[in-house]
Amino acid sequence: MKRLMVHRLVSIFTAAFLLMVPTLALASTWNIDADHSSIGFKVRHLMVSNVKGAFGKVTGVVNVDDKDITKSSATATIDTASIDTGVAKRDAHLKSADFLDVEKFPTMTFASTKVAGNGDDKLKVTGNLTLHGVTRPVVLDVEGLSAEVKDPMGNLRRGASASTKINRKDYGLTWNKALEAGGVAVGDEVTINIELELIKAK
Repeated sequence: MKRLMVHRLVSIFTAAFLLMVPTLALASTWNIDADHSSIGFKVRHLMVSNVKGAFGKVTGVVNVDDKDITKSSATATIDTASIDTGVAKRDAHLKSADFLDVEKFPTMTFASTKVAGNGDDKLKVTGNLTLHGVTRPVVLDVEGLSAEVKDPMGNLRRGASASTKINRKDYGLTWNKALEAGGVAVGDEVTINIELELIKAK
């Protein structure tokens, strides 16, 4: 009787494992390819135009569950000193204590907390953005997590685009200058545009 019960338990666990295998196979880990990804931003300058820039150094991991995309997750770390607006003097100011204070806060991070579908090939990814020592929730509008393609070196790759907007004052980035004609030198709203290329972990 005891042997029969053990045999049945083994059979149940074996069957359960075999049922899990297809699900496990659909969950995969992808690393951000920094050489083919960009974290861009734009902010209003002098109330008349937008200044654009980007952070050149980013690392991170995206865990994708193709069977249930809501079970996917993402984390990223961005080197704040890698900011580049194309003007060295402006970049130095942005790295200073007036803005990013890169010596005190060398990185900003993002960690997803929720992934939800938002129509065909679109997602809403909620997560915590830590910037300038402050952590606040943000929602990324994500377009397309592309199908896998194989590059000439045999690596599997996928891509996605995302965007969001934040208020820099929410993160303690409050420096500004009043203009004689009215208004301020730097806008509060920052638009963030992300282009990600991912390499499947081996």
